Amino acid sequence: MSHYRFDNLLGAPYRGGNLCVRGTKLLTSIGNRVSEVDLTLSSSTTLPSENLTETRCIAVSPSGSHMISFDTDGRAILVNLRKRVVLHHMNFKGKVTSCEFSPCGRSFAVLIDKTVQVWATPTMLKEFAPFRLLRAYGGMYDDATCVGWSKCSKWIIVGSKDLTARIYSANAMENYAPPTLAGHREQLVYVAFRGDTGDACYTVSKDGALFEWVLEDVEDEDESEKESKKTKKNSPKNKNQTLAPGRQTLFPPARQAYVRGVPLQKRHARLRVRTRRVHHAPAWWSWLFRVGANFINQPRENLRGEFRRNRGLDRGGVRAAWPAGGLGVESEAYVYKQQGHYFDVNACAYAPDGSMLATASDDHKVKVWSAQTGSCFVTFSEHKAPVSAVCFLPSGHALVSASLDGTVRAFDLMRYRNFRVLTSPDPCQFVSLAVDPTGEVVCAGSVDTFQIFIWSLKTGRLLDILAGHQGPVTSLAFSPESTVLVSGSWDKTVRMWDVYEGRGQTDVLPHAHDVLCVAFRPDGKQIASATLDGQVFLWDPNDAKLEGTIEGRRDMAGGKVIGDLRSGSNIAAGRNFKTLAYSADGALLLAGGDAKVVCMYDVKGQALLKKFALTKSKAFDGVIERLDSNKVTDAGPLDLLPSGGSDSEDDEGLRRGDRGKRDGTNGGMPGAGGGGVFGVGASAGEKANKKRPKIRCKHVSFAPTGNGWCASTSEGVMVFNRDVGCQFDPTDLGEDVTPRAARLALKEGDARRALLMSLRLRGAETDDALVAEVLDSTPIDAVSGALREFPVSLVQALLEAITSRVQKGPHAQLMLRWTRELCVAHGRVIHAAAHGGMSVGSSLVGAEGDVFGGSSGAANLLPALRRLSKAFAALHDDLAATAETSVFLLDYVCAAPPVAEAAR
Repeated sequence: MSHYRFDNLLGAPYRGGNLCVRGTKLLTSIGNRVSEVDLTLSSSTTLPSENLTETRCIAVSPSGSHMISFDTDGRAILVNLRKRVVLHHMNFKGKVTSCEFSPCGRSFAVLIDKTVQVWATPTMLKEFAPFRLLRAYGGMYDDATCVGWSKCSKWIIVGSKDLTARIYSANAMENYAPPTLAGHREQLVYVAFRGDTGDACYTVSKDGALFEWVLEDVEDEDESEKESKKTKKNSPKNKNQTLAPGRQTLFPPARQAYVRGVPLQKRHARLRVRTRRVHHAPAWWSWLFRVGANFINQPRENLRGEFRRNRGLDRGGVRAAWPAGGLGVESEAYVYKQQGHYFDVNACAYAPDGSMLATASDDHKVKVWSAQTGSCFVTFSEHKAPVSAVCFLPSGHALVSASLDGTVRAFDLMRYRNFRVLTSPDPCQFVSLAVDPTGEVVCAGSVDTFQIFIWSLKTGRLLDILAGHQGPVTSLAFSPESTVLVSGSWDKTVRMWDVYEGRGQTDVLPHAHDVLCVAFRPDGKQIASATLDGQVFLWDPNDAKLEGTIEGRRDMAGGKVIGDLRSGSNIAAGRNFKTLAYSADGALLLAGGDAKVVCMYDVKGQALLKKFALTKSKAFDGVIERLDSNKVTDAGPLDLLPSGGSDSEDDEGLRRGDRGKRDGTNGGMPGAGGGGVFGVGASAGEKANKKRPKIRCKHVSFAPTGNGWCASTSEGVMVFNRDVGCQFDPTDLGEDVTPRAARLALKEGDARRALLMSLRLRGAETDDALVAEVLDSTPIDAVSGALREFPVSLVQALLEAITSRVQKGPHAQLMLRWTRELCVAHGRVIHAAAHGGMSVGSSLVGAEGDVFGGSSGAANLLPALRRLSKAFAALHDDLAATAETSVFLLDYVCAAPPVAEAAR
């Protein structure tokens, strides 16, 4: 039941680091993780691997199978991108500024301070020391910034902050002195060789100057001319050749400036013609574009030349890609553009069908994300203050949000507009929000007037004001099955209200400490409330009786803050839960707060099932467990002392601590040392004290389908989905059940045996390539035979596989036949399980025999059926749009005579 794994990170802005392209996929660094963006499908996922601090630089092997990422402390991890697992760890003992694999993939170059090191790429063999240093070069007077390889993998060009570039040999050569290419006025940001021979190279500086360096034959020159040349060096290929001291620029001196957005067309047209003549492999060149208020300072290209990408340091964390062939340059059209929340995310909520995810942040914005692709498709910025709460309407066609600006706004997700603004008679700040099951009544709790305001969403009229609390109303929740509204407050009470009949307050549930949050179980038969002392109370709403208590303070123990004199495992005081969420079946309870973990409890047994770690990044406070005496001085902790002359590009922790609140609104929570109202804008106090941000969880939400949950953390919105690999049943396997046997059975025409083997091996085949191969290769006439006497326990897995192939595969008719035959063979079982009316041998529904990990068939098969229906609807819309644009061509083709008649 608690088998969930990290799947994606949403809302986290891009804050530096280089970018890499693997085919049509873009890899970017987000905090201490790496995000993978598919530019063709406009989708993004986040790798589960983590660095110990902020990711500084990443590099991908030419084959695209491995990636190496470096953090700010020089620690590296080698990741298998296909399996998404960490293979090796390595400490380079220095700040790595850049890394690049050789075109052959056998080695990679690493820039550490003023040196360049060439390392051998780890092999697939088990070795005691997989990383082997081949050679190291120096000679630079300042830190190296960029590196490039020749196509033959024999030469390395390195640019540095001393305004020069040097060419080194990847192999040992006698009497070879690296040539120095000087002439730039700013530090170099990009270097590259031209063509396959390496007889020319390019260098780009930060001021926008592009220099081309070529080899010239100096065989006929006299010795005096050779001595007068400042860049006279021996050629890597011919000792009678040397690099020309002169330089060629694509712009005259008056035009060597930044190429900006609108005036880019005339200047770039000239640049494009020049580079097309000398740079033959891609048909384009990436230049220094300007995005927002910062310059993109590392142009790159991918292997196919299909998309261009650049390194941008925009304040909002913009990640952008332009198409090749001049389309993005001339029209400035984006292929992909995403912008995360600049400040902390305060709340998150799933749509009723689980297809969308809404987030509210301190940057006054509400964003809506696609749960399937992980991309933001709409942003609402009508609020004038931090947004504290957000939730969807039961129909899923609109959402409402509450803000500290004193308004509750409703947004239409069909037309993407703000269609309703709900306000109170007197100005107040709203920190809690709830919508009734019908979607007609909206309630919001205030932090300053201690009242609950009730509006009609259809008319926008204020219906009632509920008074009775003597402290800020921290949380609101409607009962899914009755007319009861529950509110929690700092006045140590949970109050129950009858909103529809106007009877006001009905019951009061007293507590010994301040109530921080409340939650209703989906069946409406239980209320959970979290208090300031770290306990969770379970109440019966019908009798107002206490059913149980969960002691969660020690479950949240762990994580030391800078300045603490005790280890993190011994610090439990002041820990409490600030958000609660029930699962769709009500069997699980999620709890999060000011800790580095989110706790999952079993409601029936009131026991802790699992702790989910939010991050391993040491850039946050509350992550490390043990004291480090080396970082403690007489003046205090070393991390709290002001550092003079620190480089802003290297200080990732300082940039994260800059994510404060725009306005100076700070109200403290009882028992908290600082921060804004309910944690809103809490990083502003950290910024004033020059402290690192503390890892915390502000809100958790379970998906209505039960297949995942999300948490609003200091890093962004972390999405966890059900771990399919944990459903792997080893009793179904034998020595003869292998991928090779499945392909052999498919080749012999036994589609049923091949399908059963592939589905039972889905835990081992993480990418489901074997299942997709069987579905696509089965003849359409053999589909019904393949589903004859098909096991009921594999129905959900087959539905998920068909959904994946409908979205990604080209065989629409074949997938329709698979779906039709599956419904014919198991229609009665699917209908009974989806409606919770029958249990077939505890295969689809049940407790211990439930292979799907849920407690009811509706919580397992229904989401799979919804996703399949949605996939077919999207395919139908795409085909309908294509047919409408080609209707005349289709009429002409249908009216044309057959080929045989035309031949006669």
